[in-house]
Amino acid sequence: MIFVSRQEHFNAAHKLFNPKWSKEKNEEVFGPCANSNWHGHNFDLIVTVKGEPEPDTGFVVDLKKLSQLIRREITDKVDHKNLNLDVDFMKDKMASTENLAIEFWKILERTLPTVSDTAQLHCIKLYETPRNFVEYYG
Repeated sequence: MIFVSRQEHFNAAHKLFNPKWSKEKNEEVFGPCANSNWHGHNFDLIVTVKGEPEPDTGFVVDLKKLSQLIRREITDKVDHKNLNLDVDFMKDKMASTENLAIEFWKILERTLPTVSDTAQLHCIKLYETPRNFVEYYG
């Protein structure tokens, strides 16, 4: 089994705010991330797929096709967007990095077969900052 990863980058704004809570409780729990004027991040997304290399190409997946898929299905929809307001698949969800990774997984799990008959989605790693990231294995 070989694991192959592709890294992509996007910028997006969001705020963490639970509408069921008071402004004070939101600020207590989420701190500056509850800023009513939003805040932004330079996200790095690493998508890892697994499988056996195809005999004709030696590839688990064509990384150019994987990159195009990630850009078309994810980064084009979130780059320079407000995750709370502009991104349809985040509607009515807390715009945490954890929830974003789960939504990315759902999209890629559904669309990966369009670029590879054999590669399987293994992991989504999403960096919100160089020190804060999540990993999701489906």
